[in-house]
Amino acid sequence: MKVWERIESLRKRMREEDIDVYYIPTNDFHGSEYVSGYFQTREYISGFTGSAGVVIVTLEDAGLWTDGRYFIQAEKQLQDSGITLYRMGLDGVPTVNTYLDNVLKDGQVLGCDGRMVTTTWLMAMKRRYKVKSNVDLVGDIWQERPERPKQPIWELALKYAGVSREAKLSRLWAWMKQKSLDYFILTSLDDIAWLFNLRGNDIPCCPVFLSYAVFTQESGVLFCEKNCANGSIQTALMKAGIETRPYEEVEQYIRKMGQGKRVAMDMRVVNAHLAAQVPNENTLVDVVNPTGMWKAVKNETEVKNERIAHLKDGIAITKMLYWLRHTDKKQESEISVSDKLEEFRRLDEDYLGPSFDTISGYAEHGAIVHYSATPEINRMLDEENFLLLDTGGHYYQGTTDITRTVMLGTEATDEQKKYYTTVLRGNLALGAAKFHSGITGVNLDVLARQPLWEIGCDFLHGTGHGVGYLLNVHEGPNAIRYVASKQLGGDPALEPGMITSNEPGVYLENKFGIRLENLILCCEAEHTDFGRFLEFETLTLVPFDRRAIDVKGLSDKELGLLNAYHQRVYEEIGPHLTPEERDWLQEECSPIG
Repeated sequence: MKVWERIESLRKRMREEDIDVYYIPTNDFHGSEYVSGYFQTREYISGFTGSAGVVIVTLEDAGLWTDGRYFIQAEKQLQDSGITLYRMGLDGVPTVNTYLDNVLKDGQVLGCDGRMVTTTWLMAMKRRYKVKSNVDLVGDIWQERPERPKQPIWELALKYAGVSREAKLSRLWAWMKQKSLDYFILTSLDDIAWLFNLRGNDIPCCPVFLSYAVFTQESGVLFCEKNCANGSIQTALMKAGIETRPYEEVEQYIRKMGQGKRVAMDMRVVNAHLAAQVPNENTLVDVVNPTGMWKAVKNETEVKNERIAHLKDGIAITKMLYWLRHTDKKQESEISVSDKLEEFRRLDEDYLGPSFDTISGYAEHGAIVHYSATPEINRMLDEENFLLLDTGGHYYQGTTDITRTVMLGTEATDEQKKYYTTVLRGNLALGAAKFHSGITGVNLDVLARQPLWEIGCDFLHGTGHGVGYLLNVHEGPNAIRYVASKQLGGDPALEPGMITSNEPGVYLENKFGIRLENLILCCEAEHTDFGRFLEFETLTLVPFDRRAIDVKGLSDKELGLLNAYHQRVYEEIGPHLTPEERDWLQEECSPIG
């Protein structure tokens, strides 16, 4: 069926259920950012493949809301679909809630699948509208829906995890006792994987597994797909006080919790249907998952391993850049370059797979922030513009995320140099930041944007996101952005051990895009009479493209930072290259200015 036919089939089901407006988010039962095929209901109903967005269908209209990363992509993919694109954050564009207020009349019903929305969201909706939340209408019309994933769960060895599951569980149970909690429900997949030192493959590019976890003050139950956890894993969990049960039994377990209990969960994460299973005689306690902050601060073993992972990744990307410089570019495409990088990564025995689908965008495609090349739109390269490569990998030693914008021509234009150098200045400034403890990413964001603001430019995405350790490439709660979080807990202070991306960019529609991304590790700097100071260590080890740099546009300080970084790249990456590659890298990393 075409998109408009799917929407008409959905409307038929809406009429049968007496639903006037149906809400379809990007989600799964666990609040995941990326979802497996079974849960891609928004993509199925709309044809929009971006990783973020909401579709609302009424009996007459339909709309998609998405953010600035996807405006160009969504406009193209929604053509002839009958779905209106609502560009979130722009003047005059109604928010989802404003739209719902306008279209829902008194007595009309808002419908949704309660398993795909958070408890907090549904509570807010029920205060405003009449809601029916026990219907999966998209699932009803999706005739060839993929099966729910059931990949094997595997153990992350202590030499990689750094802290045993027993120690992590003891910390959780101590937290529960301190909060006087009888039960704690954990449903976010990366938190569960981190807590148990387990990994899986149920979501593409995210090494997690479908599961729920429910804890008492001294024990717990892991609910996962049957037969996914082998006997040795179940035995190890049992020794740690954790029982394993089938995934589907979590609702029954929660319904039998008894009465008079204090049951804690993060209502911004736990789905509304699951929360509704808690018996009414108990007290629901809304908490921020403590595991979020615990896993964000990497331990000494994880930090040591992450440096190794970035060395490995830097070697692979540098080899690919050498290949790209010397190959016939007109015989290559966006996809072939991405495939070639994957070949180089797979030469390392510790490489497990990409941490997200590589963004390989040539020329105007680079201006689409989260562009995804497909065979239908895959562009052949030429020798006159930028190729933006945003890519990352999972290694046993950790997760990487890097963006380099590569000049494919022999000489960049003045315009290209102007924007590339401006973005580079923002990257260098943030990477060199030294700041007082207690500072958040909101305080530091201006460092990356100021050079762009000086020339009247900006970018419509955050400057930095947290990165997991062999987990989700986008991990909170640490972030660098100028809009403060409105979530409970807000924006945490940056702490030593946190890994965050540093990725300013600029995007000129129908011309090119430029993004330069390194991962930066928060570290101790010094203690003085004025307090404790922190700084960043850049983990990423890949040269910038000197052909696109306007040397006159850099200050002496910026030139010093760039040359010091390039010297480090050469010293650490060079010994692992062939003589020809090493000679090339030495030239690329030679002092500028």
